[in-house]
Amino acid sequence: MRRLYLIVFLVSCSVLMFEISLTRFFSISLWYHFAFMVISMAMLGIGCAGTLLAVCSGGTQNSGQDSRRAPLRIERTRLWIYSESNVPLYAALTGSSVLLCYVMSNYIPFDPVRFSWEKMQFLYLALYCFVLSVPFFFSGLLIAAVFSLHSEKSMMVYSSDLLGAGIGSLAVLYLLNTRSPEYTVLTASTLCLIGALITGGKKVRLLTLAVLAFNLLALVTHPSLIDVKLSPYKRLSLFLQYPGAEHLDTYHSSYSRIDTFKSPAIRYAPGLSLKYAGPLPEQIGLAADGDSISVITSANDKSGLRFLEFLPSSIAYELKKNGDALVIDPKGGLQVLMARHYGSRKVHTVESNPMILSITKNKFSDFSGGIYDRNSHPGHGRNYLNLIREKTHPGQPSEGGYDVIDVPMTDSSVSGLFGISEDYRYTVEAFKIYLAALKKDGMLSISVYLVPPPRTEFRLLATILSAYKEVNIEDGPGRIAAIRSWDSMTLIAKKSPFSSDEIEIIKMFCRERRFDLVYYPGIKEEESNVYIKMPVDEYFRGFNNILDINLNKSFIDNYLFDIKPVRDDNPFFHYYLKLNNIGPIYNKMGRNWLFFLEEGYILPIVLVIILALCVILIIFPVIFNAILRRQFNPQPMFPTFIYFSMLGLGFMFVEVSLIQKSFLVLENPSYSVAVILTSILISSGLGSMISSRYGERGAYYSPLILSALVLLYSMIYPSLLDILSMRLLKARMMMLAVSIMPLGFFMGIPFPAGIKILGRKGEGLIPWAWAVNACMSVLAPVLTIMLALVAGFTFVLWLGAGAYFLAFISLTRLMKSRLP
Repeated sequence: MRRLYLIVFLVSCSVLMFEISLTRFFSISLWYHFAFMVISMAMLGIGCAGTLLAVCSGGTQNSGQDSRRAPLRIERTRLWIYSESNVPLYAALTGSSVLLCYVMSNYIPFDPVRFSWEKMQFLYLALYCFVLSVPFFFSGLLIAAVFSLHSEKSMMVYSSDLLGAGIGSLAVLYLLNTRSPEYTVLTASTLCLIGALITGGKKVRLLTLAVLAFNLLALVTHPSLIDVKLSPYKRLSLFLQYPGAEHLDTYHSSYSRIDTFKSPAIRYAPGLSLKYAGPLPEQIGLAADGDSISVITSANDKSGLRFLEFLPSSIAYELKKNGDALVIDPKGGLQVLMARHYGSRKVHTVESNPMILSITKNKFSDFSGGIYDRNSHPGHGRNYLNLIREKTHPGQPSEGGYDVIDVPMTDSSVSGLFGISEDYRYTVEAFKIYLAALKKDGMLSISVYLVPPPRTEFRLLATILSAYKEVNIEDGPGRIAAIRSWDSMTLIAKKSPFSSDEIEIIKMFCRERRFDLVYYPGIKEEESNVYIKMPVDEYFRGFNNILDINLNKSFIDNYLFDIKPVRDDNPFFHYYLKLNNIGPIYNKMGRNWLFFLEEGYILPIVLVIILALCVILIIFPVIFNAILRRQFNPQPMFPTFIYFSMLGLGFMFVEVSLIQKSFLVLENPSYSVAVILTSILISSGLGSMISSRYGERGAYYSPLILSALVLLYSMIYPSLLDILSMRLLKARMMMLAVSIMPLGFFMGIPFPAGIKILGRKGEGLIPWAWAVNACMSVLAPVLTIMLALVAGFTFVLWLGAGAYFLAFISLTRLMKSRLP
């Protein structure tokens, strides 16, 4: 058994590394929002393995009469698949397919941009998902076969599975921080093959050695074979097509891939006034994952920086010259240059992508004027502010220290953000932190691109007003001002009311640069929409309706898009769709369905496809065996379905919600995935291992305990994250991992306990139960995001608690069904 435990450990470690690597692969080659499909593809492959085993196992433990009715060919197939000597072969096939399927997917001409004019893309998408699910199919075949062969040892088998996956989630984080994703895939493949080499027979070893030799040869002679292929429609690809464009270098981390380049297409001066006729300084492009573009602006020619005074975002520095400034997410540092240009005494910067800080500081320090040489910090701005507050005034609120907190645009063009992307910079809780960090007369400056029809600006305003109310500031309209250029808007939110002198400065600033006033306290309609005329001044009317206490609620409720304030529990700031307005929105957006794809409506489509596949995978073994008159015993079948489906839903609801909610405090999606997965998987493995020493009765109450624990965590988790945000990053990671372990410990008990019960019942239900659990785990990640968009992650955790409670109820019936 020790060899089986070892191979289960290595295969689980390998496929987890492959799974996380695919999230980075999707982010680079396609777009970030396709990364969520990875978990679904993985579990779908595992579910297919369970279905195959369920088809072949029907009657394996039934009466001899039923077995004799099975066709001889199927019986031989069953005996071959369930042969313990084939387990190393499954490991070899997993390792071989990891690299092979990755290379194949890299050459499938799938690109979501082409959906609108090329119907073949739907076929390519299906092929893409099928190819990448193959390694998970073989790994699922291996683990499900071991469970079926040794159900009495299910606790130890499950422990090996989870511990291997937990170690894999740590290993992949290290590898992604040192090499590009393709080398992590190669490592995952090699690890699996080593497991097959150690435990396999002569033929398996020969096959494994041949594949290892091929991997090494491909790496040495054709390294481009495994390079990630960037979509030709990503903006880095487009910018590099301009004459004279030059790619400079590529850098990798678990957070993102950064490419530096030069191109004539780079001209970053968002909202630049048409009154400015001079040239722009030289700029070097920074591309995150090939698509999110920012620039480093040369600071060598001081006179060339005069263009900064003609940007709408400079209004805050016109109002607060020589003040103390904090710039949040400055990327290439344009707003940092602006703060220095206006003579700010102290300029602090907080950048969420630490690689951008490192590259700008170490490679382009002279070019950029040393903007990040001092007072620059990696992380999220609000975490930095919490940390500073705790250091200076531990345990109590404090008066802030900044005259200006600047939250600029984070991209070089109007690209739009995917609707299901989290953005914790623009929640009510975030604005409360920003306001607390300002001096008594300080101001918050937020700049956004204008993307008609108006929605981002309105939601931003509504969210700031909610933050004002929650810090007991009732006269919010007296502290708001907004101006717009031809492609951007800057909104100023002051901690104190605007003075008449400040209002005059704003009006003069706009008049001299031909910017339009959107709002200031006391504005008249004829003062807006003067220079950059619109047929209907939606911005002026929208701002005034939202700021009017009598019209606010009705305007927000009746507006075409969802512009309600956003909170940390559902931080999808850029998700604006209302289900009851799908038709009007479709017409408003020029009858362009790709808009819905960007907003996140790929999720229902994916859900329907996955649901159909799951129904097939679950029902097919039942129908197949019924046709062959090898039905499963109907008595335990229904509770088996409920029990294992609820475990799959509950586990993934909890896991995905905890990962998503930890994005803010851990500041890096890869860190969140690694810390939460490692904590849950290792503690679950330990729980499974320790519970193997006790009887069934000890495991019987584990789903009920989990239900109560998940409810408890749903209440204390937000407060826990707030406390952790005041600690250093390494401390946050360790404390969060430890805090999750009690929950993870009990999450590792119910599944192997159910497998053990099924094994003792003398029924061929174990592979089918595996398939049911995997299929529900396929649905859960998509359902989690869809539900969180509407109701928040806390609600999803409540559903997870409910799923575990239903599992407890069904377990009672399952245990009784084996009694005579």
